[in-house]
Amino acid sequence: MEYEPVIGLEVHAQLLTCSKIFCGCSTTFGEEPNTQTCPVCTGQPGSLPVLNRKAVEFAIKIGLATHCRITSYSVFARKNYFYPDLPKGYQISMYEYPLAEDGFIEITIQGMKKRIGIIRIHMEEDAGKLKHGETPETARFSYVDFNRTGVPLVEIVSGPDLRSPQEAGEYLRRLRAILQYLEVCTGDMEKGTFRCDANVSVRPKGETQFGTRTELKNMNSFRHVEKALEYEIKRQIRVLEEGEAIIQETRLWDASQNITLSMRGKEEAHDYRYFPDPDLVPLKVGEDWIEEIRQSLPELPDRKKERFIQEYRLPEYDAEILTSTKAMANYFESCVRLFPDPKTVSNWMMGDLLRELKKDEREVDQCPVTPQHLAGMLSMMKDGTISGKLAKDVFEEMYRTGDLPEKIVQEKGWIQILDTGEIEGAIKKVIQANPKLVEDYQRGKEKVFGFLVGEVMKQTKGKANPKLVNELLRKKLKG
Repeated sequence: MEYEPVIGLEVHAQLLTCSKIFCGCSTTFGEEPNTQTCPVCTGQPGSLPVLNRKAVEFAIKIGLATHCRITSYSVFARKNYFYPDLPKGYQISMYEYPLAEDGFIEITIQGMKKRIGIIRIHMEEDAGKLKHGETPETARFSYVDFNRTGVPLVEIVSGPDLRSPQEAGEYLRRLRAILQYLEVCTGDMEKGTFRCDANVSVRPKGETQFGTRTELKNMNSFRHVEKALEYEIKRQIRVLEEGEAIIQETRLWDASQNITLSMRGKEEAHDYRYFPDPDLVPLKVGEDWIEEIRQSLPELPDRKKERFIQEYRLPEYDAEILTSTKAMANYFESCVRLFPDPKTVSNWMMGDLLRELKKDEREVDQCPVTPQHLAGMLSMMKDGTISGKLAKDVFEEMYRTGDLPEKIVQEKGWIQILDTGEIEGAIKKVIQANPKLVEDYQRGKEKVFGFLVGEVMKQTKGKANPKLVNELLRKKLKG
């Protein structure tokens, strides 16, 4: 029997506010444990939460950017459960009345566009963090850091519209790009500012009823999300084919073994005993404020992609890659301002630059080759100072050292040879060393010409201007 997966994603994105959602404590990452806390975020008796207006503004931006309807009335609720890193014994979230509903994100898979629905976006506070003993002396203990308690989050819940791990990965990349363009979230999965839980089930192909789902947690990269889903889909199909039933549960992804492991039975909403938080009044958002925020939205990935196609005459594929992150788009445009040949810039970015970044697992804003470096190198190639072959070497040296192209070319002696006398001298040596090939060429064997060009380039250590080499060699062979 052929099965198809049904996948829905729940994304928690940490908002880039300076203070927490219900108090004035700092949200700075990496500070000493328990130094960014107060009676409010640690749930001391008598303390009262006060809503952070900037967090609401950021959440509305996300809703508008994902085509959601911003609700005029939303309610904060208490979500009750016990965790050691949840000091109040409940989390302030939203339940029946979220901030935004009924949106979508459009993804492209194998050249085909697909719309993925967003059921709801709601606001909530983050929990703290358990730190397990990392030394032999502390190995038996766990410690609680409450610095993250109360950091503002939005939860973005997709519809069950994803049908493959690849679609899920693309959806997450598009969503993260939107948040980064809005400058409301860093999108750093390793630091936990962009976290994903996946609900996945399988059903016979053509069936409309959903199967029993499991929830996957502990995935801190797009690659891990895709691999966890691939494994879980195969596991569920295997269970069904063995005549057993899928158990609704929460499972953890173990990246060291590339498997999912059972963690606990899956909770339902009633397990959390939601009720409206009595310390917070309902949130009412006026149309004037929504419109003001709408007008402040920046150019988002889809719009920027269309502009790159129109303004820079780039193929759709190039524009898709170059606008995949805000940093990538900014790098491209900075380089084009300095070297106004968009397609050449695109080729180098999508080839050499992305290859090196992927190898080192770096983002483009961590790249030692700045737009100024790349534009300078391309200018030297255009004016004939270096050849295209030498440009590859210059790029590698720039990436390795961070030095400017001018300095590298000067120190390495890589300036292109334009002196016809010097090139003719190299051609003479090649002709003398290869009389048989010269004879073959003169009898009409055009293929040997490329070999002879290569030999001339070797003689000049790759420094000769290729165009001049071709012209002078043909002239010499004809003579």
